[in-house]
Amino acid sequence: MSEQPGRPGLPGRHGETGRPGRDREYRIEALAHHSGATVRTIRAYQDRGLLPKPERRGRANVYRDTHLERLHQIAGLLDRGYTLASIKELLDAWDTGRGLGGVLGLVAEVAGPWSDEEAGRITRAELGERFGGAQDDDAVEDAVKLGVLVRVPDAPEEFLVPSPQELTVAVELHAAGVPLLAITGHLRELRTRVEHIAGRFLDFTTEYVFRQYLDHPPTEEEAAEAASLVRRLRPLAQQTIDVELARAMRAMATRHLRRHLEAETSEAAEDAEVSGAVAPAAEETGPPAASSGSLPLPGTVRLPDRTFRAVEALVGQENVAAFVAAAVEREVQARTMDALVIEPEAR
Repeated sequence: MSEQPGRPGLPGRHGETGRPGRDREYRIEALAHHSGATVRTIRAYQDRGLLPKPERRGRANVYRDTHLERLHQIAGLLDRGYTLASIKELLDAWDTGRGLGGVLGLVAEVAGPWSDEEAGRITRAELGERFGGAQDDDAVEDAVKLGVLVRVPDAPEEFLVPSPQELTVAVELHAAGVPLLAITGHLRELRTRVEHIAGRFLDFTTEYVFRQYLDHPPTEEEAAEAASLVRRLRPLAQQTIDVELARAMRAMATRHLRRHLEAETSEAAEDAEVSGAVAPAAEETGPPAASSGSLPLPGTVRLPDRTFRAVEALVGQENVAAFVAAAVEREVQARTMDALVIEPEAR
């Protein structure tokens, strides 16, 4: 704010003064007004050494633009999760004459969004509609705790959605039959594992890429180089996870399906041998289901008389059930193997 005309150096309405080509001067109330900090906070920062001492002029303390800039820097670092102790160490290291621009640029690059996804909003009613009318308050509270939903101040029926994609996944899983609390429980477990992977990736890149910048307070040029590397390497973590997750899902899903098919086939074969599921002969079991229109009992398979006689002639009556069960199992396994071979070739 400009000074009053004709009275250079006289404090303005908020207690700041200014001269052409010089930093503006502030009383503590004016500094609080422009920085957004309280007078009490400013004094606390001074006591902890985070803020340079003001100039003593008579009975008043005079602050300058450098103090205002420092308050903005502290606020920005606090927003990114830094503690006051770590901020003091950082500021002390760069109070030797080097600027903070490069370092703050590096901080902003690391603390900025690691995804192009934009947050959205949703009302409580819309949330219920997306989940098929389900009104599960416990699941909503769990989602809030996980940060999937964020309450909007002064709007109790509205939520911020940091990741609409994550919410869409939950909607699809619920539509497929997964309970809401099971979804949030799975997400909680998944995050623990993903955070471990993220930590390993950071350890790896720090050891081989960023250690040269972090074993000493970096210069402006080094901080700018490190920020550029973060921009280049940031997508690699997600790309690696995407590729490896796709590979693991395909391999494990295939093995999972094969185990279930083999188990079902083996169980069916055992049931056939125990209960005589395969009809021994048309005259002993009555007409086949195909001709009578009746349905076989659960766990039974009725063969046409012609097929039964052909198998009996081939292996003997006592081996008909075992032969048919083995033939079915071999066919299922053959089709599974065909799918595993044909699918990669078609890609």
